[in-house]
Amino acid sequence: MTALGIDTAISIGRVRPVTQRHEAVLVARLRVLLVALLFALVALAALSRIVFLGIGGGASGPASLEEALLPDRGEIVDRNGTPMARNFPARALWFNPKAMGDGGTPLTRSAEEVATRIAAIFPEADKAIILRRLTSGKAGYLRRRVLPEQANQIHALGELALELPEETDRHYPQGSLGAHVLGYVTHDGDGKVGMEQVLQSRLTDPALRGEPMALSIDMRVQGALEDELRSGMLATNAMGAAGIVLDVDTGEVMALASLPEFDPNVMDRRVVDYEFNRVTNQVYELGSTFKPLSVAAAIDAGVVRDFSKRWNARDVEISNAVLADSHFLGNHLNVPEALIQSSNTVTARIADELGAERLRRTMIDLGMNERPYIELPARGHPIWPKGKWPRLRNMTISYGHGIAVTPLHLASAYAAMVNGGVWRPATLQKLEAGEVPRGRRVFKESTSSRMRQLLRMIAIYGTGKNADAKGYRVGGKTGSAEKPGKRGYRETSLVSTFAAAFPMDNPRYVVVAMLDEPKGTHASSFQRTAAWNAAPIVGKLVPRIGPLMGVRPDMSRDVDISDLKPLIPGGGT
Repeated sequence: MTALGIDTAISIGRVRPVTQRHEAVLVARLRVLLVALLFALVALAALSRIVFLGIGGGASGPASLEEALLPDRGEIVDRNGTPMARNFPARALWFNPKAMGDGGTPLTRSAEEVATRIAAIFPEADKAIILRRLTSGKAGYLRRRVLPEQANQIHALGELALELPEETDRHYPQGSLGAHVLGYVTHDGDGKVGMEQVLQSRLTDPALRGEPMALSIDMRVQGALEDELRSGMLATNAMGAAGIVLDVDTGEVMALASLPEFDPNVMDRRVVDYEFNRVTNQVYELGSTFKPLSVAAAIDAGVVRDFSKRWNARDVEISNAVLADSHFLGNHLNVPEALIQSSNTVTARIADELGAERLRRTMIDLGMNERPYIELPARGHPIWPKGKWPRLRNMTISYGHGIAVTPLHLASAYAAMVNGGVWRPATLQKLEAGEVPRGRRVFKESTSSRMRQLLRMIAIYGTGKNADAKGYRVGGKTGSAEKPGKRGYRETSLVSTFAAAFPMDNPRYVVVAMLDEPKGTHASSFQRTAAWNAAPIVGKLVPRIGPLMGVRPDMSRDVDISDLKPLIPGGGT
């Protein structure tokens, strides 16, 4: 080979490595460029998603950090800010049959043994139901609410198939207290029965759920009411009890209780069995508690002016019926005596002279013909006689028979009777200054003043003696009515009620206590009437709640009844 050929070959040999290196660099740069471009596209997509969510495109998730930190459901508090219902992080107990793989056995122990151990951790749980779910081979909840100490016990079992996913739970710090006011929230997040149902939209609204919802309830008063009602119910072996404490000037409900109660934290059969509200949903013939309302209507109409007038107290024979008192009270009674001794016959004759249309009009003005005014969804419709009332019907309604209403109806009516004569709807929402409704006038102020005297006299001299808490100037009226059955009234089944207000020289609150079918026991001196079982509940309750609501005992004050005292035996001159 010539020298030229050798040089050319050497030159070509050098060029090839340089060309290959150059191509490799180009390929590497191209790959880096492609990777960078890919990352840029991913970043652009992420940025676009962030912008989309920021302008509200993510409707299914939180649109801001503030919203993300808010609870799923707003808090409910009482009028003083005490928590009644709130959300908190919780655990659930979930059975995962595929925890060991598709072909593995989900449990290391027998299903029977695991069910027994779970039932020991949750005593209120039904072991048979747990066992059935463990042997079904299907994934599902074994329990929705698991406390931290219970979760530790589940972990200690060492079963991988028992999982504890974190969830948001609704918790009621006061337990069963105020259960019929609050209601409960289902596992699907829907409020049921009480204010949880009424306030569903308000409590789940992102714009509002960060602000607690204040109710009119005072949990201290609620606790005292439930305690005294429960004691009275157990002492008389009654099948149920109901009670309410109502502000006479605003209509705010300070406490509302229906027994037996349920615990909204425990979703078992008791919730379904006891969710019925006796205060707002059950209608009763409330008996003699209607007598003061009828007398007030007669005073307002001018039928009763002279309180010394003697009315015929003997049996009333009308339309093949005989209206009588529970026992002989005398041939003639004046109005104070008739209320103190609870005379059916005198009240019937007063209503007869008043006339059916005027008494009916008064009852309508007091809302007795409509469902009770309150926010709760469960509101019973009164048994209201339609059309014109015959003479006999008018007489029996005057003392609380032939018309059935809820205890809440009665409480609102008594508030109007003692507050100066103005009826206002009851409410479970805390009212601020200027939010109190004007209401409608039912009685004259002078009539209301006179009724305060008469109600106080019943508590001092009559059937309400057992409710006369010293220093609190309680006034009120008993009512014991037989419950109707298929073949007329059942003499052995009574509804005992005491409707009261205090302090009667300047009424602030109405209290209604009712026992459903109380029995005569040693605790009630073997008596079934309201004077012996419902009235004592109020007598014990008022001293407990009065100071909490700004009413302190004062032995130096009372309603001036000096003009009426001479009209009753032993009243003095």
